[in-house]
Amino acid sequence: MATLPARASQAEARSVALAANCKPGKIEPLRQIVGGVGETVFKVSCTGGKNKDAFVLVQCRVHQCVLLR
Repeated sequence: MATLPARASQAEARSVALAANCKPGKIEPLRQIVGGVGETVFKVSCTGGKNKDAFVLVQCRVHQCVLLR
């Protein structure tokens, strides 16, 4: 049986970013861990604010994503 990274999609990471008052722009995976409990960490760039370098980090395990930063 092959091990896979988290099955969460960028859409789920986008939803968490929106809940954190971040209008999502570019979403890129920073880290993917394979195994029994796969994990993906996404960097979500925030658009529309005064700070053009603003971003949030979203950690996803299976289909559950949480805000890290």
